[in-house]
Amino acid sequence: MTVARLKNTGRFGARRLAEPANLDIKDFKHLMRVMDRDANVALPIRPQGAATSSTDCGNSPAGTVVRMTGLDRIVNIDNYNHTVTAQAGVRIYALIEALAEHGLELIGNFEMTGRTLGGAIAAPSLGPGIGDESQSLAHSVISLKMVTGSGKPLSVNRKQANLLGAIRSSYGALGVIVEATLKVQPTSTFSATHRRMSILGFSQIVDRLTLNDVGFRFCVMPYRDRVYLDLRRYATEVSGSYSAPWKIKDWGESTVLPHMCKSLNKLLPIQSVRYRLIDSVTEATQGIVPSRFVTAGNNANSQCRTASSARRVNYSTWCFPASDFSFVIKAYQEFCRENYERTGYRCDIPAVGYRIAQDASAMLSPSFDEAMIVLQTTSTQKKGWEDFVIDLADFAEHWAGIPLFNQTRSVRADYAKQVFADRLAYFRKIRRQLDPEDRLLTPFMAQYFQ
Repeated sequence: MTVARLKNTGRFGARRLAEPANLDIKDFKHLMRVMDRDANVALPIRPQGAATSSTDCGNSPAGTVVRMTGLDRIVNIDNYNHTVTAQAGVRIYALIEALAEHGLELIGNFEMTGRTLGGAIAAPSLGPGIGDESQSLAHSVISLKMVTGSGKPLSVNRKQANLLGAIRSSYGALGVIVEATLKVQPTSTFSATHRRMSILGFSQIVDRLTLNDVGFRFCVMPYRDRVYLDLRRYATEVSGSYSAPWKIKDWGESTVLPHMCKSLNKLLPIQSVRYRLIDSVTEATQGIVPSRFVTAGNNANSQCRTASSARRVNYSTWCFPASDFSFVIKAYQEFCRENYERTGYRCDIPAVGYRIAQDASAMLSPSFDEAMIVLQTTSTQKKGWEDFVIDLADFAEHWAGIPLFNQTRSVRADYAKQVFADRLAYFRKIRRQLDPEDRLLTPFMAQYFQ
């Protein structure tokens, strides 16, 4: 055979380099083909759920993003053993609704329920649970199936405690979660009460709230010196638990308020007038519906926030030691006011906070050592936001804040290594075993995990 003829056969032609792509995974076999080491896909590979991250944690601009929302089947709900098995693409709100039909609920209360199950396991899913039930959703995982960075299927259960702990809150750096089984519980009702107070008044009671067996969620308006506090206690005798008031409350906070702020930012150029009106509407939103109608709930009807609300706003989340929060909240008010006076930028939506219990079930848990209070700062204004979150990160570092790599903007790599210390070093060892060729390591993740 001549050289020209051999060339024309194409059998020994060079393989064309794959281009960056977003792939919608159809089933497990499809994922295995994509994750195969010989697959012609652009690297690095990043799994993605509902795309709610405020950072580049779930993106791979030069590589391949595998979207897992197509794997959305609830495999089994076991009423006897109180477990649920579901694929990684199932939305948390869909899981909540399915469990409620069986008289069951997730253990805990979680924000942004539009996230996928796989995403909520791979990156912390937190919320205002009551007492020890304010741990992350991943804490309830008793077994899971995944595909590692080297393209191998892997099943993990509670007997492999160290490995399971590494996969929980691993930010997709160890593999792509395909399916998980969680422990659930019978539906239980809690009473809900609401208070309005000054930031100083809140700082004087937050230590006692943290030590008691209650759940609490609060909204902070630092420029009005207001805190709107929701208290939750388990109760066997309540007047009723209805979903409609919770949905109205959620609709006001996650949809009406952001749209209103965006509109006023466009229509009113005078800052003093604009922010006065925004703050007045915000106070009305926080005060009317919750105090009059939201008096009882459970972990099914009180979890209403969807993923779309996260995409409408800019947000950055930090976790602070609960033991210090009486000082942190006063310092946060001072920081916001000083930053506004110096730069002219302020957030137009209240910051939201809640307590999470100590949780060592995940190697990179933000509350591994002690109970924390989560503080999520939110704004619809993009101009000036990036400078603001840099200043916020400096503030958080000063007060021993713990970042979430998918929700915390402007985290310095050196600081992350400092706060996670030996746990991060051990996590890197496991990552090198499951992904020795760094096929899942994007430049964003490499600054923390390499």
